[in-house]
Amino acid sequence: MDVFIDSHAHLEMRDFDEDREEVIKRAREAGVAYIITVGTTLKDCEKAVDIANQYEAVYASIGIHPHDAIEVNNKTYDTLRNLAKTSKKVVAYGEIGLDFFRKISPRQAQISRFGEQLDLAADMNLPVIIHDREAHRETLETLAHWKGNKRGIIHCFSGDKQMAKKCLDMGFYISISGAVTFDKSERLHEIARYVSLTSLLIETDAPFLTPHPHRGERNEPSYVVHTAAKVALLKDIPLEEVGEATSNNAKTIFEIA
Repeated sequence: MDVFIDSHAHLEMRDFDEDREEVIKRAREAGVAYIITVGTTLKDCEKAVDIANQYEAVYASIGIHPHDAIEVNNKTYDTLRNLAKTSKKVVAYGEIGLDFFRKISPRQAQISRFGEQLDLAADMNLPVIIHDREAHRETLETLAHWKGNKRGIIHCFSGDKQMAKKCLDMGFYISISGAVTFDKSERLHEIARYVSLTSLLIETDAPFLTPHPHRGERNEPSYVVHTAAKVALLKDIPLEEVGEATSNNAKTIFEIA
């Protein structure tokens, strides 16, 4: 029975080059109906779309991660437009946003590219997938001024309850990663309890953020079940209810069957 959707993974990354088909098969066997594989560089976006075109259970999101903001130019955007135009499996734009933790691209370049890509997503009529790390205030300010009507997802949410409320008030979904399974993730536990099932998504961010009890291993989409189970425990509701609600939300925002 297909119960879950992994709303954010990176199947296009080289971590999966040796066993990508087996990874997708394990996810299907675990009850994962669909996987959204999320490009972060132009090359990986092209690869993500190619993978989505090959596998019925996989859809793609395209966009340039803030780490690579300094590399973006008009040709980059032309290529992204063409990818979305030529494949019906492209269902979102992202992950885009701000990362002031690692600061791989200069702050101003990140802010400029973030705004440009939000506008591009609106032009392409795609929902956005937002990356926010140590940039909560700037992310909220940018999103508050965005005119896109598709809204989207705050991926791997790391803010507090106040930020969650502001994101929800703007019409965004909150996505919970495998970090919710960590004992020390008390703030994320609070967020999982606080956010209504009608506004919640689950994700792996595979190959990163491997949940308990697989810490130390490469993460993969089948492990999204552990995230769902922890959310169910925190909310004191059946696992199937979490799976059904988060899957319906993902189908709504990504417009997939």
